[in-house]
Amino acid sequence: MADADRIRTVADYVARSKRRGDDVVVVVSAMGKTTDDLVRLAGDVSATIPPREMDMLLTAGERISVSLLCMALADLGVAAESFTGSQAGIITDTDHTKAKIVEIKPDRIKSCLAAGVVPVIAGFQGVSTERNVTTLGRGGSDTTAVAIAASLGATVCEIYTDVSGVFTADPRVVPSARKIPRISFDEMLELSASGGRVLALRSVEFARNYGVTLHVRSSFTWEPGTWVVEEEETMEQAVVSAISHDASEVKLTLLKVPDRPGVAAHIFRVIADAGVNIDMIVQNTSIEGHTDISFTAPKLDLELARRVTEDVARQVGASEVISDTTIGRVSLIGAGMRSHPGVTATMFETLANHNINIEMISTSAIRISCVIRVEQLETAVQALHEAFSL
Repeated sequence: MADADRIRTVADYVARSKRRGDDVVVVVSAMGKTTDDLVRLAGDVSATIPPREMDMLLTAGERISVSLLCMALADLGVAAESFTGSQAGIITDTDHTKAKIVEIKPDRIKSCLAAGVVPVIAGFQGVSTERNVTTLGRGGSDTTAVAIAASLGATVCEIYTDVSGVFTADPRVVPSARKIPRISFDEMLELSASGGRVLALRSVEFARNYGVTLHVRSSFTWEPGTWVVEEEETMEQAVVSAISHDASEVKLTLLKVPDRPGVAAHIFRVIADAGVNIDMIVQNTSIEGHTDISFTAPKLDLELARRVTEDVARQVGASEVISDTTIGRVSLIGAGMRSHPGVTATMFETLANHNINIEMISTSAIRISCVIRVEQLETAVQALHEAFSL
């Protein structure tokens, strides 16, 4: 939806699908850099920016897109009707700028479909239980599409993006990376949570919880993309399916924290109540009644995280807080890890052979993540991709 040409192309996609005999519901994002431009404009006129008004402003971008797409469809002889998030029945909580969907009331959408009309819905937005306009935060249009698909019992939810699917690694870092034909919900969740940017984490969570099959494909071609399905539907379980990397986090360390029951609980309760999302946590061995605690958080939250952490450090008697913005995270994801020993050893050996030091480690049943120096991130991804023959 970047410009008029792209909108006409999207209209052509929709028209072809409709003429195949499919019922189609379309969810769209704002055009090009519209959202970024609106955010910048808000900053130009206000240093305060009330969240409610920010939501009112940002939802304008998607409203422009839906109306223009309906006009393009009219030129192709396809009846279509545009809907804002609230008109489409997307009910959210009251948390402005990052609201969560609590209910979908798709009556108007169903009526459209029954009449042979294509509903075109503004993504990224809804209406709160207090009847205020809300936005869903990063990846909100993906989440809208999946939620609508779930409420309608859709056969599939197709997510069109600027890449042709999910790859074994970022093709910009590993030119030999290949497209993955099918991947499980759990693998996709881990991939999204550890730096993969093809699908927003919340949209994958929604799809898994409600059993919505996803098809991630390019908006520039008709070629098949990547299917995100239940694990038993995948043809095989690769030991490692993909490698992701992320340079968008910061590490904070509290030094000489008193090592007694309840201290860590208090620290992380205060940080959580401030709205800082924590990822990896490491606590060192206690020495003379004190320990060091490190954790990672989004760089965007650095100022808030550091302020809150310094406050709680004073409360518990820690000596100092250190922040490190030069870290990166590399992760292996694969459902086959559950039944194949040696993956961790191979990963560590590969990094060691390239003189890459591991600073933090985090694991799940199907993921291994390591924090390393950010300047070594691409080398790590390339080496691991080769080591596991992806």
